[in-house]
Amino acid sequence: MAPRTSSFHCEIENSPNDAQGDKVTTVRCHGKLISENSREIKDAVKPLIPQGGRIVIDLGDLDFLDSAGLGALVGLKVSALHQGMCILQLENMRPRVLELFRIAGLEKLFS
Repeated sequence: MAPRTSSFHCEIENSPNDAQGDKVTTVRCHGKLISENSREIKDAVKPLIPQGGRIVIDLGDLDFLDSAGLGALVGLKVSALHQGMCILQLENMRPRVLELFRIAGLEKLFS
């Protein structure tokens, strides 16, 4: 049996301010966001939330997301909502990932 690969990484990119003058930070996710590595997305994004502005999590290169990965993204969204000075958005969700959000009834949380 082949070993299970749990490779995940993300890149953080600071962009020019948007039309409203808000700071924009893009977090590009790659690989599989699963229980073995869901902490990595939290460790990357949580420190950005108190800085305010808009955080865009780009899931265009995310191959797979399990319930732990989904929970990590929901936890980050809740943290951003509680912070009040930060907007957290998801972009470029692949159909399988989007379907997981629909099944969990969470698509409106991120729209």
